[in-house]
Formats: sequence, C-alpha cells, structure tokens
Amino acid sequence: MKLINVGFGNMINADRAVAVVSPDSAPIKRLIHEAEDRGMLVNATYGRRTRSVVVMNSNHIILSAILPEKLATRLDGECDTSTGGEEE
Repeated sequence: MKLINVGFGNMINADRAVAVVSPDSAPIKRLIHEAEDRGMLVNATYGRRTRSVVVMNSNHIILSAILPEKLATRLDGECDTSTGGEEE
C-alpha cells in the first residue's frame, strides 16, 4: 500500500485513486455535491481553496488544496516523500 500526501498531512491510498481532476467544471462540481449528499465527500483542504479533486474507486471524493499536476506526480512516485505543497 502506497500512501500519498494530499495536503496538511492527510494521506490517501494511491492504489485506490482513479482520477485527479480540476474542480472548475460543472460536472465535477455536480460530482462533489452528489458525494456530499451521499456522505462520501472528504474535505482535506483545511479551509483553503479546492485545487484538485481525487476520485477513489470506493466512490469517495477527496478535496485537496494541492494542484492536480503536483498530485499526479506524487501518484507517479516522483516526489511521494514530499510533505509540502500546502503553500501553493
């Protein structure tokens, strides 16, 4: 099991991540609202602006304050030891 930091010390299982997307489009906003209604939304932004949305294979939606490109590189294993990124 490989854990990825999605910001502020919050970790997710990289093997269960399906997609990392930007939260700006209407379909993604709808996905976020539906997950919130179902109780499947995890907000890991600590009050900061949501910059990426991680879709898990369990239908959970994770909100992160880290850019999608940065999370994608962490998922690829290029900088998974980094704990920074919250200041972006």
